[in-house]
Amino acid sequence: MNNLNNERKNQLENTAKAVRRHIVNMVTDAKSGHPGGSLSAVEVMTALYFEVMDVDVKQPQKEIRDRFVLSKGHATPVLYGVLAEKGYFPKEELTSFRKVNTLLQGHPDMKEIPGVDMSSGSLGQGLSVANGMALAQKLNNTGKKVYTLLGDGEIQEGQIWEAAMTAAHYKLDNLVAFLDFNGLQIDGDIDNVMSPTPLKEKWEAFNWHVQEIDGHCFEEIFAAIEKANETKGKPSIIIAKTVKGKGVSFMENNAGWHGSAPSEEQRQQALKELE
Repeated sequence: MNNLNNERKNQLENTAKAVRRHIVNMVTDAKSGHPGGSLSAVEVMTALYFEVMDVDVKQPQKEIRDRFVLSKGHATPVLYGVLAEKGYFPKEELTSFRKVNTLLQGHPDMKEIPGVDMSSGSLGQGLSVANGMALAQKLNNTGKKVYTLLGDGEIQEGQIWEAAMTAAHYKLDNLVAFLDFNGLQIDGDIDNVMSPTPLKEKWEAFNWHVQEIDGHCFEEIFAAIEKANETKGKPSIIIAKTVKGKGVSFMENNAGWHGSAPSEEQRQQALKELE
């Protein structure tokens, strides 16, 4: 996994660009949604679904498979964009994002959307669900992994730390959490709102295997996953340093784009930058 050749890297980068274009189009068409924290997580999500996870698009409910929980459930544009690119549903379905009585609502629905393993939205709960999935996988000796994506603002929730304690207690070494560390939340800088730092030391204190990487670098993402998979007896978290709004110049590092939709003019500028 760590030896990523140039051809495969180019394919993944092209997929990531396509996902970013989907994010911009979905949010613009819906006139609502969360582009900033979706754009920051594109490489991690692309790596998981296109290189790492053992999933079958033709059998989304296959019992023995890896699972994914989008704990920061408002970042559905990146999840839907990746699932559409992977082939779980037609790309044309993305135009239904956030429309009344359509498939792709603002938060993911595991009962309706192929490829979604968990309905999520209330921040702080996804890691607990991922714990349960990972524990079940271990008890059933499936050999499969559970991956989850947390937001850095989300880890201000107390339940996250109860879940962190639980995962370590049960030695869930088949659980790999990514922390999308873009440094911003809806009200601004996370350190000004309610600082969760120092992150590495806190997770280590909860007896997790901790790595810090560039969350936009495929090589670092794959190397970190490989190390996480080699770790025995404790869960792993990969703190992925990212840029909120990555790929769209006027959105980058701007908390105002946490939950705002571009105008038509801004859409065209964003799509031009993502060609």
